[in-house]
Amino acid sequence: MPDLLASSHIVDVALLIVAAEAALLALWRRRGGPGRGPLLVNLASGACLMLALRAVLAGAPGYWLAAALAGAGAAHVADLWLRLRSAAP
Repeated sequence: MPDLLASSHIVDVALLIVAAEAALLALWRRRGGPGRGPLLVNLASGACLMLALRAVLAGAPGYWLAAALAGAGAAHVADLWLRLRSAAP
């Protein structure tokens, strides 16, 4: 068990769960559910942070970490923009 937690495989499992959640939200939206843009952007931010963690655990080159963190930052900005836009009078 400690090997699983120290390896990047645990992050792969979490990313699969996030991908399944995003697919379910997209299907729900396609079938007439309410808009899920903010939720999907929030999921993208979390997924990018998990990719950054995976890059560190796997010993990937630094540019993969930088790309994952840049993606998380961009998704976070998009999430804030969507939240602020919906809260504006």
